[in-house]
Amino acid sequence: MTNAAFQLLDLKAVIAATTLSRSSVYRAVAAGTLPPPIKISARRSAWRSTDVAAWLEKMAGGVQ
Repeated sequence: MTNAAFQLLDLKAVIAATTLSRSSVYRAVAAGTLPPPIKISARRSAWRSTDVAAWLEKMAGGVQ
């Protein structure tokens, strides 16, 4: 793990950042294109902000 600080983003924040629907977020995770969330408790998962930001950069690089 790197020393870079990151925040944890819940599903609502990921949806807002990516403009994807809930279904599309989980479809991208299942396809392996979006990093999966990390489990932070028995009933809660969240994404690392750095993972989401890197995914957005990758997607922006592929669009012309």
